Amino acid sequence: MEKKVKTPKYKIRRGDTVKVITGSAKNKTGVVKSVDLEKAKIVVEGLNMVTKHTKPTASNPNGGISKIEAPIHISNVMLVDGKGNATRVGRKEDKDGKLVRISKKSGEVIKNG
Repeated sequence: MEKKVKTPKYKIRRGDTVKVITGSAKNKTGVVKSVDLEKAKIVVEGLNMVTKHTKPTASNPNGGISKIEAPIHISNVMLVDGKGNATRVGRKEDKDGKLVRISKKSGEVIKNG
């Protein structure tokens, strides 16, 4: 019988606005484009840009140098709430009995996007 590997539940989702708290892009904010649960990394729009050298192919005959967004570890970013503050995230049940994410700083419900 194989062991099931449980992926952790992260509090940052695609479409959230995040603030980078460490590294070369410190204090910059951006929108999350993708989340990799297994590697605990996210790609933030317009941040952590790296240059990629591409070989000439049939679709791109010249090749060249392009700038792409590199992944950032999820521990190096904080979610930004509706007021524009970087905050930790908690979860609470709302009136309908659904779990919603709340800002630990302001206590407000965090809307996705």
